[in-house]
Formats: sequence, C-alpha cells, structure tokens
Amino acid sequence: MRSWPLPEVPTLSGDGVPLSLYDTADDVVRPVRTDWASGEVGIYVCGITPYDSTHLGHAATYVTFDLVHRALLDNGHRVHFVENITDVDDPLFERAERDGVDWRDLGTSQIDLFRSDMEALSVIPPREYIGAMESVDEVIDLVSRLLEVGAAYRLDGDEFPDIYVDHTFTEQFGYESRYTADEMAEFFAERGGDPDRAGKRYPLDALVWRARRDGEPSWDAPFGAGRPGWHVECSAIATNRLGASFAVQGGGSDLRFPHHEFSAAHAEAAHGCDRMADHYVHTGMIGLDGVKMSKSLGNLVFVSKLTADGHDASAVRLGLYEQHYRADRDWSDAVLARAEDRLARWRAAAQTAASRPASAAAQLVADVRAALSDDLDTPRVLTLIDSWCARISDTAASAPSDATATVPAEGEDAGTVLRTACDALLGVRL
Repeated sequence: MRSWPLPEVPTLSGDGVPLSLYDTADDVVRPVRTDWASGEVGIYVCGITPYDSTHLGHAATYVTFDLVHRALLDNGHRVHFVENITDVDDPLFERAERDGVDWRDLGTSQIDLFRSDMEALSVIPPREYIGAMESVDEVIDLVSRLLEVGAAYRLDGDEFPDIYVDHTFTEQFGYESRYTADEMAEFFAERGGDPDRAGKRYPLDALVWRARRDGEPSWDAPFGAGRPGWHVECSAIATNRLGASFAVQGGGSDLRFPHHEFSAAHAEAAHGCDRMADHYVHTGMIGLDGVKMSKSLGNLVFVSKLTADGHDASAVRLGLYEQHYRADRDWSDAVLARAEDRLARWRAAAQTAASRPASAAAQLVADVRAALSDDLDTPRVLTLIDSWCARISDTAASAPSDATATVPAEGEDAGTVLRTACDALLGVRL
C-alpha cells in the first residue's frame, strides 16, 4: 500500500545520544537494542482501522514513534519501520452500514485523509505500509503454522468453524501486559474479545480466522474460507518483514492488552521464540477538556480540522509534547494556544540567533539530544529550548541600539543550528 511522501529530514552535526525507552513488559527504561544481525533496527507500529478521520489520539501515537525514528536516525542507525492498516474489520463494516456507503470506499477515503494528516505533521512514513487485505496470504500461512504446532484449534461442530489460539500454549503469556487475570478478562471483553463464545477452550482464547459469513468478505484457505482475526494480522505482517524477534512494537496504551499480548503470543507460538519484541512501547490516551476523547462521546479533535482552520502542524506537535508521551493527557484550546505562542517565540529567537555563532547553540543541542534519549522527555526538551530562546531574546533586547552584530558565515549561525535541531529531532519547522 502507498504511504505518504518522505519529509526532508536534515542531518544534524555532532554526536547523537543512544536511545532508551520504557518497556512495558519489563517495567523499566532501558536502551533500545540496535545490534541486530540485519544491521537494522526493526520497528512495528499498529496502524489505524480506517473508519474515521485521524484524531489527536492517533496523532499522539504516530508523532511519538516518529520521535523514536528520528532519534535512531540521529544515532546513525538504519531503521526498518513497518506499519499496518486494518482495512477489513468489523468497525469498518459497521460504520459503512450506518452511513450507507460501501466499506471499501469508506476505507479508501479515510486512508487518504490519514496520509495527508501524517504528511502535514511531517511524520516519516514507514518503509512498508501494509493493508490487512494485502497480507491475507501471510495470515493464512501463520494460521496454518499455529494449527500445525497445536497452538490453534477449530470450533468443529459449530455453525461457523472459526479458528482460535489456545492462549496457554506459550508459557510466557501475560508477560507483555503484566495484567492480572481479572484485568485481562475485563479488557478482553471490552476490546473486541468474545469470552462467552461457546466451544472455546478458555474464555481468553483469541480468534485468528473468522469463517465465512454471508455478506462479509472472505478468502479461500486450506482450513476453510474466511478472513483474518485482528491480532494475527499484526503478527504476520511484523514477523514476515522484521523477523521473529525485532526491536520495538508500539501503539497506544489501549493496545497493551489484548492486542499486543496476543500479537506477541501468536508469533512466539508459531516461531518458537521467547519474545517477539525487545521493547513494547505504549503511548497514553488523549482527553479533551478533562474528558476522555472517544468516538462514542463525539468529542474528537481531528488533525485535518485543526490544519484547515489555519493552525500550524508544528504547533500541534508542540502541544502534544507538552506532557510525556506515556501520560494520559489533556488537549484544550489553552494547550494549542500555548503551543502556538511557543512556536512564535522559537521562530523569533531563531531569527535573532542568526547573529550568533553556531557554538552558541551547541550545548542546547547536546542537552536536547540527552533529554530525548531519556525515554523521549519532551517536557524537558521544551523547557530547555524555551530557556535558551528567552536568553537569546533578553540579550538582544539589552544590547545597545547602535551595537554592530557580527554575522557568522552562511549556514554556521546559532539560529540555523536551532532550526536544524528542531526539524531533525522534533519534526518542528521554525
């Protein structure tokens, strides 16, 4: 599937700082593993189900992993970034039926809007952007393997012989989310699971192949026509491109369980590995004016609406950076206003700093790199740049009116260094 255009990411001089991230499974901040045999750092981020426009919850997730991508590039690593898009699933069918449109047309329109939103936000596109329908053959192969090793079973005798995976097959099941049995049961029921389905071995067992139903799309398979389950889609797409084990699996905190737990379990059962991802990284949820943002409440803030109303996408990014990526945080008009004011101050300081040598910004760049390397500490980054810009502006304001500035050679001034650092590391254009 086509992604979106690659933004120009400038090269920043100096040395990067190795990236550490919080790993949900180990409950600790530790270095991202970069010594993979392929020479590349593999990242898999779960994409959208295209039944609605890109809201700030989506934006927060993809901007976060864009920071991860940029930090790794700044350290000289090659990054193999893969993202899926669930372009065949129940929520898409339900929304299309509600709106009286074809589900394929709805999906196409929302995928196009998502691409334009990511382009506006200067998000580096994945190397491979894969739709569920593109990967059906891969899912069939993975389900066949799960059946072969005894991890999967069919509901024989049922009207619909769906295929499930026995979640107890891998001894480490539960390591990724670290939830209690009661928490797993609660989240499984809330987030697309079917604990009460008759014939399953265990209530927590997850669907990997939904047998054909009238009125639903289906694909032929050796074990019967049908379509992929949700979790197995990501398992197949990720491991076929990044290997059975890779560096980072990412997404929103609502994917911690069941989606990421089962995606890992399916891969580990099929490939016999202990751990699919070295890091499991999750972003917090976004609320609006103190209320959790959700489709059911109708309080979503859409990226496309913000940019259509004239708000700078760089300000949107800065607003999302105001609190830490792992925190459940709030969006409001006040957050956006602060971000726009900050962007204006940084741009003014960059102009003023054009009369300063590049060395005047060297320590700032080093400090920003260090803050980002420490689990993407964007609140610290904002404080660092705010303070630097204030000092530049205060110094300029206190200088004698007849003072003659020494303008550095082209491309070697502190303002250029600030612009380059903000663009390369933060995706913010000054």
